[in-house]
Amino acid sequence: MKEKRLSFKVDIASIIAIMGQSIYSRLETPVRELIQNAHDAIVRRRQIDLSFRGRIDVIQIPERQTLRFCDDGIGLTPDEAENYLGTLGVGITGLLKGRGPQDDQQLVTGSGSGLIGQFGIGLFSGFMLADEIVVDSLSTRQHEAIRWSAGAGTEILLSPSNHSKQGTAVELRLKDEHKILCEDQELLEKAIKEFADFIDIPIHVNGASARVNLIQAAWFEQTPDPENLEAELASYFDEQPLDVVSIRCEKPVPVAGAIYISPQRTPGFGDDPVVAVTVRRMVISRHIDGLLPAWGSFFRGVLELQDCAPTASREDLVRDASFEAVQKLLENYLFEHFEEQAVKDPQRLEAIVDIHRYTFAGAAHDSERLRRLLHQSYKWSTSKGRLTFDEIMRNSHADPLFEMEADTVVWFNADRRQERWIDSVFSNQQTVCVHATRSFEETLLALMVGDVTDLRVDLRMASLAAPNFATSILGLSDLEDADETWQKFFQDTEADVKIGDLDSNQPVIAFLNERYELFQSIEEMKKDGEIPLGFQRLINSHFEQSPAGRNEVVLNRKHRLVRSTLKTNTSHPMASVLRIIVINALLSAGATIGSRMQKQERDDLDWIAEVLSQLD
Repeated sequence: MKEKRLSFKVDIASIIAIMGQSIYSRLETPVRELIQNAHDAIVRRRQIDLSFRGRIDVIQIPERQTLRFCDDGIGLTPDEAENYLGTLGVGITGLLKGRGPQDDQQLVTGSGSGLIGQFGIGLFSGFMLADEIVVDSLSTRQHEAIRWSAGAGTEILLSPSNHSKQGTAVELRLKDEHKILCEDQELLEKAIKEFADFIDIPIHVNGASARVNLIQAAWFEQTPDPENLEAELASYFDEQPLDVVSIRCEKPVPVAGAIYISPQRTPGFGDDPVVAVTVRRMVISRHIDGLLPAWGSFFRGVLELQDCAPTASREDLVRDASFEAVQKLLENYLFEHFEEQAVKDPQRLEAIVDIHRYTFAGAAHDSERLRRLLHQSYKWSTSKGRLTFDEIMRNSHADPLFEMEADTVVWFNADRRQERWIDSVFSNQQTVCVHATRSFEETLLALMVGDVTDLRVDLRMASLAAPNFATSILGLSDLEDADETWQKFFQDTEADVKIGDLDSNQPVIAFLNERYELFQSIEEMKKDGEIPLGFQRLINSHFEQSPAGRNEVVLNRKHRLVRSTLKTNTSHPMASVLRIIVINALLSAGATIGSRMQKQERDDLDWIAEVLSQLD
């Protein structure tokens, strides 16, 4: 076979279908593309005539099932219409921006500055809506108007045009299923505002004197008024910002706009912050993700990013070096805003953190800089009220009589059921106990303690097993197990019973074992038949390998009732009174009361009532 040179064969209809299915996700995007082309034509004319302003008209012609886009921009010469309108992937804007063949770049005049177009496919997107596209244009550089017309096939017809106004008119002869775009003015205006609300060229629909697009917004101003900026963001996003961060810089990448904090609490930690992005004022998307730091799912805003590149669909941004530079810049900008606020307006920052506390707490696990910010703004529930971590540190000095290895001991409680009991234990202490009753808070507290490098800090759970808790916090000494007789007497409480000397005037204190409480809850569910057999086997295996342990009770030997009762035998009525006190101590600590314990409590009350009745 001899060597052959073949030209590419292109099925235009198939290309249009591919564009519709793979590049563009919304049928109204051709409206954006054609407005974008009109914008670039007007900007090119402005480059030649600095006094020229320009306008774009979009006209519905329902009787002809037609939608018409008109501009008074630079227009097309016959040669430009022939060479570029029918060439997929090569456009005049792209050539001006340095893309495409070098020879073609030398044929076009002007600058790519301020132009929006990218890939030379905008006109072809019109075939998503239309069976036929007709372009009439008169260049400002020639007096001969040109008509370019094409259907979904492969042929293009070029002919003279009677178009007498400088600029270009693009007419879409709509398919039946899309004729609503030439009938419903409200729908058309909504599509225009969706994409072109901020471009600085007025857009008029059906010849109306009032423009459709907003053009100016406070977040594009060099020095926006704070009140105007907040009001416009509230109107645009339909919610009142908690705080607004105006952003304007040129280096390392140009960024202009505003970020605000939404009052809407976002559930969990997985929601992403979103931002509306414009490139040269054309809206790329109102929901660009990945730009703002993931730790702020409550962030919303609008940004002009002229150095970022839109994707081919112009519905997102390319994740390239410019995108990454903007990411870093924005995160630093937001951190600096909050860090300055922590000094100048700490109450406002505390209020913001309090509203989004769980989002902040979850995200701070992976960011030391965010944790440092929360050190002074995140309020923890403690035995002395709501305190920041910095305040907790100032109230957590280690007792030098008991602590040789730590300058500071931070006590914490991880069980919500024990909050009231813990508060009573620490009520007469100079130090505090933090209630980190959610797993992510316990982890966050540990990480914050780890952030402290200038002190020896130890984090300890407020439990009898923790070093020095019994001695320094409870004032407990001479702790010993109750003898076998009393252990047997208290067996229905299912707790280990100890005896010791307490500074407190409480007769009994109880300590919960979380694994034991979990085990008890599971046992109750088993009795009610609420756990499938397969899960029961897994749970049984788990607790066999790692036994649950038991709750603990300490009888205060210094208390008169306890001291007197321990001198009697277990058949004495005072022993039953003490057992009821032990049960109530466990209840107060949040223990699960089983059926055996409930029955024992009833029996003790009956026994005490019988003894008292005999005294009468």
